[in-house]
Amino acid sequence: LAVSPPAQSLKAGFVAEDNVIIGNTALYGATAGVCFVRGIAAERFAVRNSGAWAVVEGTGDHCCEYMTGGRVVVLGPVGMNLAAGMSGGITWIWDPENKLTQDALPSSVQMGKVDPQKAHGAYPTELQDLESLVRAHLEFTGSAVAEGLLKRGPQSLSE
Repeated sequence: LAVSPPAQSLKAGFVAEDNVIIGNTALYGATAGVCFVRGIAAERFAVRNSGAWAVVEGTGDHCCEYMTGGRVVVLGPVGMNLAAGMSGGITWIWDPENKLTQDALPSSVQMGKVDPQKAHGAYPTELQDLESLVRAHLEFTGSAVAEGLLKRGPQSLSE
């Protein structure tokens, strides 16, 4: 699934990454598949996700709540209650302004930065999976955010 604003809106100056593009509860209970959203998802994105892989350019509150599997990349801001009750899967948040802190996350969630120079001990293909999802997001949506990150190289994914 790829969701993007109409080409004529983008040509007219509509900035997808600053606007909500999909509504509440998108990917609620997803068990498989891939989703790319050029823009922001409203509240409860990927709640109870157990297998879908997704890229979105920001979310409202409760993103990845009760997630048990899958992969979610958020290339923008997140609301409150991120990953509450999350027991599995991986969520990557691109946070160049360092607004997200461990204090904002449930105690069961570990927070860390992707190290483009060293493979993660428990997840050696983490950087490759993350980069492939961002590349596919660019390919399927034409995302300006993804394009900017990829032009700057793998180190930008660790922000």
